[in-house]
Amino acid sequence: MLTYDAMIKRLRRMIGNDHLILVVMAMIVGTVAGGAVIGFRETISFVQLALYGSGSERLFSQPGGLPWWQILLVPVVGGMVVGLMVHFLMPQKRPAGVADVIEASALHGGRMSSRVGLGAALVSAVSIGAGASVGREGPAVHLGASLSGWIGRRLHLSRSLTRTLLGCGVAAAVAASFNAPIAGTLFASEVVIGHYALRAFAPIVISSVAGTALSRAWFGDFPAFALADTPLASFWEFPAFLGLGLMSALVAMAFMHAIVLAQRLSVVTPLPLWLKPALAGLTIGLVGLAFPQVLGVGYGLTENALLVEISLAMLLALAAAKIFATAVSIGWGFGGGVFSPSLVIGALTGGAYGLVFTGLFPEFSSGPAAYTLVGMGAVAAAVLGAPISTTLIIFEMTGDYALMLGVMVAVVISSELTEQLYGRSFFSLQLKQRGIDLRGGFEAEIMRTIRVSEVLAKDSELVTLDVGLPDLRAMLQNSKIGEIYVLRDDGALYGTITLADLSDVAFDNVIDDLLCAGDVARVQPAVLCEDDDLEAALALLAETEEDRIAVVEDRDAMLFRGYVTHADVMAAYNKALLKSRHEEHGE
Repeated sequence: MLTYDAMIKRLRRMIGNDHLILVVMAMIVGTVAGGAVIGFRETISFVQLALYGSGSERLFSQPGGLPWWQILLVPVVGGMVVGLMVHFLMPQKRPAGVADVIEASALHGGRMSSRVGLGAALVSAVSIGAGASVGREGPAVHLGASLSGWIGRRLHLSRSLTRTLLGCGVAAAVAASFNAPIAGTLFASEVVIGHYALRAFAPIVISSVAGTALSRAWFGDFPAFALADTPLASFWEFPAFLGLGLMSALVAMAFMHAIVLAQRLSVVTPLPLWLKPALAGLTIGLVGLAFPQVLGVGYGLTENALLVEISLAMLLALAAAKIFATAVSIGWGFGGGVFSPSLVIGALTGGAYGLVFTGLFPEFSSGPAAYTLVGMGAVAAAVLGAPISTTLIIFEMTGDYALMLGVMVAVVISSELTEQLYGRSFFSLQLKQRGIDLRGGFEAEIMRTIRVSEVLAKDSELVTLDVGLPDLRAMLQNSKIGEIYVLRDDGALYGTITLADLSDVAFDNVIDDLLCAGDVARVQPAVLCEDDDLEAALALLAETEEDRIAVVEDRDAMLFRGYVTHADVMAAYNKALLKSRHEEHGE
């Protein structure tokens, strides 16, 4: 009987073209990811039905519909369950999300664990079903990406093809979540893949369409929010949209900073990690007693804001309550995303702004509902760092094309201002907290994927500490690299010697019997570890202004392994960059 790997190899030999395999796999991944998102959404409904007696995502749209003890206690019980699940199911002892997908694409060649993906989806389903103020789209993206990344790993595809397959899973997940195939395609390219090359774009489109078709067959084909078209009242209204973009940026930055503060408070609180979501659940339950609308996904609250059914004072209060509840939910360990909360907060912000502007300038206003819609896009785009795909998501969720010009203006202002003052996105912020900075873009990704051990030179000239000056002079005069490495008896690096290090004794034979290698070596030299990447190597070469750096196994034992040069680092980078460019363009 053929093994799985043997069947894959035979299939690849039969087709003879990895790119054709990718197109076929894109359709399979789209179907798998779309089905997984359907299962994820149904799991949320099942948990919510068991805990609250209703599986509707608009459960909390009307206050007073549930007894106080249920609103207070269910998030606590849910938090306890989530804490235990994270402790036993998640290897990194934290929920996973879109930031992990971006990290996998940039640093791990698109490879992800399906087991972690399924565990993270279950954690998020329980979190949302229990009333945590989080979104379902981020976990859906992680689930689709983890399944497609696992498929790419099993197919033994190249790094570039695996990343493209990862993008296929992301596109299908977004499309299935929002019934938005165009936005799913662009979100995967804009946020995860980082480019729009045709070779990657085509399979991503196929996967997005497959995920959308499956979702529409299950849930039906209609926008998330059914609204009447809201035409622009006047082009004089654009300064108002610009002002809303500015306000949305401030709200988005406040929202992200609130999550950071909640995370910091969680870190310094002396409680076991598995218990913190339960405490967060108690806090969320207390907020829910006053504002039950902020619990859960929040689409009911968004719809109420779009229908202008909320007063100005309540809009402001609900926006503050939603920011607080979401910050506590995410900062203290519940699983879930930030997209749905961003939409809700944006809708509340835009609705309040629209009521004020319409009251002041009724003849120039398209109505509060128009500003609610624009605010949704502006806040969400700033938080996600995805202005293009967010704009299209708003269009596909509402079916309202007339206001897209206003959405575009506000989205550009809010995204640009947030990036300049705070950072590119919430996901970039999460990665930065883990010590990962992807601002260098595609070229930096290449540098981070190559280890120092891959460019290591081992033709080193080595001496022990007791070698005398005459031998050192002779070695340096005949050295190919002009540097000698001094090792201890156990192989640990002690120091390095160049002709410059000999200084005054370089040509003074009088003291030859008095000094040895240990006396003239430059001790504690700058070193790299075998596991360091080329970005770290290039930074150290620039900092020390050296042409070569010694490489050790680790900085504790300092066992010498060789050296790297600036020329070798750049040659490896250029080779990898050229190879990746050829793969991206199918050459």
